[in-house]
Amino acid sequence: MQAYIALTKPRIIELLLVTTLPSMILAAAGVPPWSVTLATMVGGTLAAGSANALNCYLDRDIDSIMRRTTRRPLARHEVSPTGALVFGLTLGAVSVAMIGLATNWLAGSLTLAAIAFYVLVYTLVLKRRTAQNIVWGGAAGCMPTLIGWAAVTDRLAWAPVALFAIVFFWTPPHTWALATRYRDDYARAGVPMLPVVAAAQRVARDILMYSVLTVAATLALWPLATGWIYPLLAGGAGAVLLLGAGRLYSDVRRGLPGKPMNFFHLSNSYLAFVFVAVALDTFLR
Repeated sequence: MQAYIALTKPRIIELLLVTTLPSMILAAAGVPPWSVTLATMVGGTLAAGSANALNCYLDRDIDSIMRRTTRRPLARHEVSPTGALVFGLTLGAVSVAMIGLATNWLAGSLTLAAIAFYVLVYTLVLKRRTAQNIVWGGAAGCMPTLIGWAAVTDRLAWAPVALFAIVFFWTPPHTWALATRYRDDYARAGVPMLPVVAAAQRVARDILMYSVLTVAATLALWPLATGWIYPLLAGGAGAVLLLGAGRLYSDVRRGLPGKPMNFFHLSNSYLAFVFVAVALDTFLR
């Protein structure tokens, strides 16, 4: 059981859920119906687990090569490839049915699209072919913002698109910081992450550039759907994020290794804080 749970990558799921619930709160202008919330959060957990398990199945060859992933269940032969495939497909089917039946089929269709995009577009097509893999493939991780909104309203609007954009621009610098730490791993596995194929200064520059775009996307949400509390909190958090990205770029320009993992952990906290700010603004205005 522990091995199958590990296939779903629970730590990644936590961050996806952090972006789902505030989107639902914003859509409902308060607390969404408990039945919709429960179905969306549980279904979203299963959907993310499905995508991650199928990713493990498809990446089992490189997971056994990379030091960071050698403890995953397929790399350690704790789960059979067939078992992982059936498990991932089953979770996906259950998640789409749960969200579709308990909320609406727009949310259900978006859930299916998110799983398919992550598995078929990112894992199968982009990941091993282009250094822009995470730029476009990261769109799958943005989908919970749309799914949460659609589950409440049965439609989409500009506000969830802005939430989508926040996660879209946040994903590359967050991932590149981690990939910098494990650059040798990715190189050994033949995965062309940006830190593998580009100079350190280029990577640090792109991290800074996408961090600026991320902060701009957070502020774009303000005139669309929030009051004054949100931009104050998001702006303050954005200043901290840009300070961290700027420090990393400055260190690399001076020939220092920088501390990419510090930025990685900072970006985790930043995204969670921004989405909590969305929920707080909704409740307090």
